[in-house]
Amino acid sequence: MIRRLFILPIIFFFAMPALTPGAEMRTISDPQATVRFDSPLQGAAKEVLRTYPVVRSELLKDLGWQSEFRPEIVLLKDHASFRKVSGSDLVTALAIPRKGLILIDYSKMGTHPFTLDVTLKHELCHLELHNAISSEKLPRWFDEGICQWVTGGFGEIIGDNSRSHLREAVLSKRLVSIEGLAAKFAADGRDLLLAYEESRSIVDYIHKKHGASGLRKILEQMRSGDDLEKAVLNSLSVSLHDLEKQWRNSLSPGIAWFSYLRDNLYELLFVAAALLTIYGFFRVMKKKREYKDEEADAGEDVGEEEGDEEQEGK
Repeated sequence: MIRRLFILPIIFFFAMPALTPGAEMRTISDPQATVRFDSPLQGAAKEVLRTYPVVRSELLKDLGWQSEFRPEIVLLKDHASFRKVSGSDLVTALAIPRKGLILIDYSKMGTHPFTLDVTLKHELCHLELHNAISSEKLPRWFDEGICQWVTGGFGEIIGDNSRSHLREAVLSKRLVSIEGLAAKFAADGRDLLLAYEESRSIVDYIHKKHGASGLRKILEQMRSGDDLEKAVLNSLSVSLHDLEKQWRNSLSPGIAWFSYLRDNLYELLFVAAALLTIYGFFRVMKKKREYKDEEADAGEDVGEEEGDEEQEGK
């Protein structure tokens, strides 16, 4: 998604022909949305129009409001074309709120967890938030956290599901502050993945402590014109600063270590079993050497005794 690309509307339209060399962009639409697509993706485009009303209805229910606008959704069939706009190999979809645009890398759809309907809901959430709330009053982490919350934790970037950058940041004491996540995220790499995880974690914490109603109250306050700090205070009776402290305390190193051990239990047991096997092997080898040494010593003792007996006989 990467809305550091607010400058993209102009770039996007100038770049579109170059994005799909040799392929014709086609358009289908209905009263609710327009879908532009590479010609081989007609079936996917029809599926978008079919599922769009359901996805939108679910999203508005999650957010707790009603609105009307007509987005344009663009499907690109190959990653190379999509990357020319996204600038990242990690990103699978983009929302460009000021143009009401959603751009989807269709080559990644169908690869868990990137399904077309969930990706559409996530990006549509970004458009909804920016359509209802001034961008200057919508911190990047809250925007991204809410969009992950409504899609059950889904984010539009490709990460390593076996690795928690958030847990690593807790253990190494390098969490990024809420203020540091307000304006923009890192462009790529580990810091980008951490920013997404932190955003989701903070919103999940609010949901756990104050419920979905608490999140909807914040959103409604912001929709009415409040900034996030004022909206949090009015909705949850806690300052944003204190909320951040509470969230950080919930991520104590002890909990992080426990989480790490729980998530990597089988790997740790496998390593422990391997080490025990290696230890047992060397124990057996040591015993064999000791046994051979004892036999050799016993043989020498017998030889010496026989020699002594021969000397006595003489």
